[in-house]
Amino acid sequence: MAVFRRIEAPGLTSLSGSLHDRGKPAPEILQMPLSLRRYSSDLRQAWDAFVQAHRLGSPFHLIAWMLSIEETFGYRPHYLAAVDEQGRIHGLLPLFLVKNLLMGKALISTPFAVYGGVLADSPEASQLLADEAAALGRKLGVQFVEIRNGWPEQAVGFSPVVRYVTLTQQIGPDPEAILEAIPRKTRYMVRKALKNGFLTQKTTEIDHFFDIYSRNLRRLGTPSFPKRHFQSLLRHFGDSAEIREVLLEGKVVAAVLTFFFRDQLLPYYGASDPAYNALAPNNFMYFDLMAWGGQNGFRFFDFGRSKIETGAFEFKAHWGMETRQLPYEMLLVKRKNLPDFTPKNPRFQMVIRAWQKMPLPLTRLLGPALIRLVP
Repeated sequence: MAVFRRIEAPGLTSLSGSLHDRGKPAPEILQMPLSLRRYSSDLRQAWDAFVQAHRLGSPFHLIAWMLSIEETFGYRPHYLAAVDEQGRIHGLLPLFLVKNLLMGKALISTPFAVYGGVLADSPEASQLLADEAAALGRKLGVQFVEIRNGWPEQAVGFSPVVRYVTLTQQIGPDPEAILEAIPRKTRYMVRKALKNGFLTQKTTEIDHFFDIYSRNLRRLGTPSFPKRHFQSLLRHFGDSAEIREVLLEGKVVAAVLTFFFRDQLLPYYGASDPAYNALAPNNFMYFDLMAWGGQNGFRFFDFGRSKIETGAFEFKAHWGMETRQLPYEMLLVKRKNLPDFTPKNPRFQMVIRAWQKMPLPLTRLLGPALIRLVP
């Protein structure tokens, strides 16, 4: 069994804390004058330590995410740090320059991630990074700068984008207590699934996962990620990510790729074979992950981002999780109005319907090129 350790950085431990602490203001920290520094590989240990110690940090702020996204999609990272005269980090902002025919040019924090934005230990560090993001956007001639904040304290004053919520649940070591906290109808489906003979196994192989996940994306009308995306994530995150498969009579019927971050589980990419929906493999998979996490020292289950009034949101909401609005922000540089590249945009409905009817091999062939357009 892999061992997961909380990483604390000297001088930054006052910033760490559980989800319960995140509504509280960060402590005031006296600082020397700050300056900006672009990320370089010698900064990796300090960068990741700051992310791990910061109360609002996420796996998408870690350098492993940067390396994976750059490697798979070729986007150019512009990672910024606010440092003092001794080179100590007091704030950071991960950014990527995305260029394509659909979006034009944009700076995004962070592509394909549900969370991003500034992590800082003072308003001064936060403002310095926000000003640099705006200046960089103008210099690069982007259409907009998009900041995917996870928490209101990260907001830097750009135009708010109200589209998404995230859903989280506290878990503990007692599986029965986790089950009792789930609303009645979903609890019934979980109990039903637990009787169906499902087994769980961890694996480093992605073929079964990719097959089920790409089929699910085609059914939803969404382009498929390339297989190398998941291979890259597993390689760069190491013990902080894994694939769990759900088997029935030796056949993989569901699978999920999960990130481990401090005391949090983030099941980020998951799907099940619709032929087995009557047996509720999804319900089994997520409850089994919660129970395993609670018994292995994790305290929070993060179901990730959803758009309200979608099937994904309805499924997650039925687990009785805490729903929180995601305070995304956008700075318009060349554009005059806020863009909407989500599947709910009516402009994309015809394309989605056509995609759902395409042969699976064709969607797997074309999907990686198309998914790059909507990071």
